[in-house]
Amino acid sequence: MITNDKNINYLKHEVVLKICEAAWEGEITNDVRERIVNEISPGPKPEYRCCVYKEREIVRGRIRLAVGENANVNNPTKNVVQVIEPACDECPIASYTVTDNCRFCLGRPCISSCNFKAISPGDVRMHINSKVCKECGKCAEACPFGAIVHLERPCKKACPVNAISYDEYGFCEIDEEKCIHCGQCVHNCPFGAISTKLALVPIIRAIQAGKEVIAMCAPATEGQFGAGIGMASIKAALKKVGFADMVEVGLGGDMTAAYEAKEWIEAKKEGKKMTTSCCPAFISMIRHQFPKVYENNKSSTVSPMVAVSRYLKLTHPGCITVFVGPCIAKKGECLNEFIADRPDYAVTFGEISDLLESKGVAFELVEEDYQESSTWGKKFATSGGVAKAVIEVMEEMGEDTSNIKLLSCAGGAECKKALTLLNVGRLQEDFVEGMMCPGGCLGGPSKILAEREITKARAGLLAKADGRRILENLEKYPMDKFSMYRDGHME
Repeated sequence: MITNDKNINYLKHEVVLKICEAAWEGEITNDVRERIVNEISPGPKPEYRCCVYKEREIVRGRIRLAVGENANVNNPTKNVVQVIEPACDECPIASYTVTDNCRFCLGRPCISSCNFKAISPGDVRMHINSKVCKECGKCAEACPFGAIVHLERPCKKACPVNAISYDEYGFCEIDEEKCIHCGQCVHNCPFGAISTKLALVPIIRAIQAGKEVIAMCAPATEGQFGAGIGMASIKAALKKVGFADMVEVGLGGDMTAAYEAKEWIEAKKEGKKMTTSCCPAFISMIRHQFPKVYENNKSSTVSPMVAVSRYLKLTHPGCITVFVGPCIAKKGECLNEFIADRPDYAVTFGEISDLLESKGVAFELVEEDYQESSTWGKKFATSGGVAKAVIEVMEEMGEDTSNIKLLSCAGGAECKKALTLLNVGRLQEDFVEGMMCPGGCLGGPSKILAEREITKARAGLLAKADGRRILENLEKYPMDKFSMYRDGHME
């Protein structure tokens, strides 16, 4: 899989693995941290930056995130997505740059087009003063040779909500009021300057303390670790490392679909349009940018992750719930004060792999005899899967769905377009399924394999699942004993 951050992932893996090993052994003191710093960047020559001292400062920032602290000790941010400042200094600040294609022509349409006098002749080509340039792009449009290019930082370009800017020194800054924790900036920064806080150390401490720690694996898990590695294999591995149990969040998909179906039926009667509630980044986009839609059109049903966590905390009082998936936004959802009774922690596939490796545990093929979800719940991971599951429940309830118009959106641009149309009353469809990642959760920012590989491995695993229906499946669970609504109220 070709990504911007392949080598960076290796560095993160080394840091997280060593932190997990140290956590199992005892306290992570300053001496332990410095030992890890020197093991990863021994010197005297640097391996990937200008000097070994800079490399070590970057490692220190990653260590702080790995133990759940802020990357910058002087920044009191509560955001789970953070900037490691020593790593963020290699991108050009100027957005518009003159290339060697400049012919230094006599007509100089670039100068004529600039209303801010930001362009002047240099020695061999035109020069743009980045302090004066307003980034209007008129010069690039006017140049007959296409010699002026727009250079946008990868992190800023990837952000679907324009939450990234820069300070006077060129360091990336994340606007916490705009950030939706989608994670696109994390995996698009080719210098690894943006990362997230981890919860592995408190999870290890909970296991060591003898607490009942239960993993909740996302529907996107099947196929993520290769052919044949299904939920039963993952459950077995997690138990070896100290988890008390594992439950597939596809079960929560069934729960969410059942309750969203009730909302959709009421909305249909009232002629009201609605959005789904599963993707936390999508919900954050609605809350930050479309408050009217948030109040009037958003489903009030909790996400599958929250549903399963509430079920587990009802049936296993005092347990610690840990979501495992490809999603960075789930880390933010675990801290979201707008949701009652949230899960304790969320970790990515890469992070859980590091935790297993720190104890010498690997995934092994076992008989795949574990299933708690319908195939509809399992397919929540793909774009369109949520809406199809809700429609399935409506049909199981005897509702006519033939005239329902659905819009499935995957990716920031598609979601924003749909929400804009809904906000101004011009959306033609009845219901909007929103997923911030292209392709749905299978395309999540922290996936391990390429989507093509995941889809191929996943097909074989899903083919083994039985054909249970959603409402039939939920009859086995105490759905009347816990809330399925974001504010925690009971029906």
